[in-house]
Amino acid sequence: MEYDFSAILLTLTVLFGAVWAFDRLFMYKKRKARFAAEDKSYRDPIVVEWARSLFPVVLVVLALRSFVVEPFRIPSGSMMPTLDVGDFILVNKFAYGLRLPVFHTKFLSTGDPERGDVVVFRWPGFTCHRPDGKVEHGGDPACTTPVPRQDWIKRIIGLPGDTIEVHDSQISINGKPVTATKIGPFKGNPARAADNLLMSFDATIWNEHLGKVSHLVARMPSRGLTPPIPNDRVPSLVPEGCYLVMGDDRENSEDSRYWGCMPETALVGKAFLIWMSWRGWGTGGIDFHRIGKSIR
Repeated sequence: MEYDFSAILLTLTVLFGAVWAFDRLFMYKKRKARFAAEDKSYRDPIVVEWARSLFPVVLVVLALRSFVVEPFRIPSGSMMPTLDVGDFILVNKFAYGLRLPVFHTKFLSTGDPERGDVVVFRWPGFTCHRPDGKVEHGGDPACTTPVPRQDWIKRIIGLPGDTIEVHDSQISINGKPVTATKIGPFKGNPARAADNLLMSFDATIWNEHLGKVSHLVARMPSRGLTPPIPNDRVPSLVPEGCYLVMGDDRENSEDSRYWGCMPETALVGKAFLIWMSWRGWGTGGIDFHRIGKSIR
């Protein structure tokens, strides 16, 4: 089950603020006069005291998460080797504009996404529940209703107006191939599921040159073919107000190749820092080498 923490914070802010305001407008003076008449030391009811104390706290947290920075945890290996399972990251919420919490309406534009940015967004696709019990994410609206709240993270490959072609790990942007330099085989801990998947398919690590950004990607072509671009759902021309995004673990990422473009309205922010990395009990614990690493 997905929880919208911003909605919870907004609800608590409104609730605490309403209780405090109602008390001060309609109850406080009478109650204080009664305490004075009875020669008792004044104190607010416990509900009002809690509301008064917690209102500024949740308001500040809501403001910081909505307009400044928000923490996220990486749950899957689709962005390996850039982001590992268990990385805790910070996302810049004002990189592309300020949006109202919960409603996500932009009221101030501060910039546009650039090719190579690693972005968090509200997933615009659909979820299919297959007869065999498996759950598959994709772009087929016949599967079920849209998922109301899932935050995903991918890298921007195509900008509005670009012509994109993707065949397995080879990407062409506006007719020019994206170049990459092979570094070597992926090395990891076979006891970790994400690492073991890459190693079992003889993954190799490449340094990909995506415009101004050079970053690492994992390739494991022996795992099987991925959908090309263009395909039945994804045209090669990126529409206005949309972006094509892909995971850095190219054969293990459900991205724009499957469900189409990522609308600008779905943007949450730009990932910029790993502030904690937990590799699991018995498989590394805290990875101190990753803490403080910038995301590019």
